[in-house]
Amino acid sequence: MRVGISTASFFLKELTEDTFSVIQRCGGETCEVFLTTFSEYEPSFGELLVKRKGDLDVYSVHSLNTNFEPQLFNAAPRTRADAVEIFRKVLFVGRQLGARAYTFHGLSRLKRTMYFDPKVVGVRMRELGEIANEYGITLCLENVHWATFNTPGFYEEMKKHSLGCGCVLDIKQARQSGYDWREYLAVMGDTIKNVHLSDVDADGNIVMVGKGVFPFEELIDRLLDIGYTGPLLIEQYAKNYDDYAQVAQSVEYLKYIIGGKQ
Repeated sequence: MRVGISTASFFLKELTEDTFSVIQRCGGETCEVFLTTFSEYEPSFGELLVKRKGDLDVYSVHSLNTNFEPQLFNAAPRTRADAVEIFRKVLFVGRQLGARAYTFHGLSRLKRTMYFDPKVVGVRMRELGEIANEYGITLCLENVHWATFNTPGFYEEMKKHSLGCGCVLDIKQARQSGYDWREYLAVMGDTIKNVHLSDVDADGNIVMVGKGVFPFEELIDRLLDIGYTGPLLIEQYAKNYDDYAQVAQSVEYLKYIIGGKQ
């Protein structure tokens, strides 16, 4: 189990291509590359990223999902086909970087009462997952309070139809959904491929990993119990810290816990 950082943690502080050296200075052993706009989905940008990342491992990629991911489920063939073309671009960049996973949100719940049929979504996820497999990448649905996978129950039903796909546990999003992270982990089981971490203080404010009250030791114990070997990726908002030394402290905090478990 390795500790990494999402490039999203440096949004508006660093350009995507400049985050790799920062991640390495902070002690990150791997990373998730968050591609933030259409121009970053182009192969030429992927080439730039490959040159800039050096020997840093890229475990996963993430797009600005609202750009196109909801339209991958659109009923109109032309709209869906256009979205697939963009999807393939992101996957191509992921393959350039050596990524093994794609953090996916899918549909957006524009209204709290919106209903998505778990079977219909699961079947489409399997189709999209097969496309991702062409690039050597596993499609992983992230629990997000405003998107497809917003409750543990939804995923429990959907995963029956999305064989070959994985999932991402985001503890911040679990809390924002109103469910305990343990409930998400219970339904994810061995389909979990990625974990996004932040911390929270006693008043519910997001703080840097290791500076709040979240039980990271318990989380890591539970992950080890189910045989999880993927990364622990710090994904914080840039406003959560004042300098990169604080990010480095979070990395060291997680490494210390992991070191005590091995």
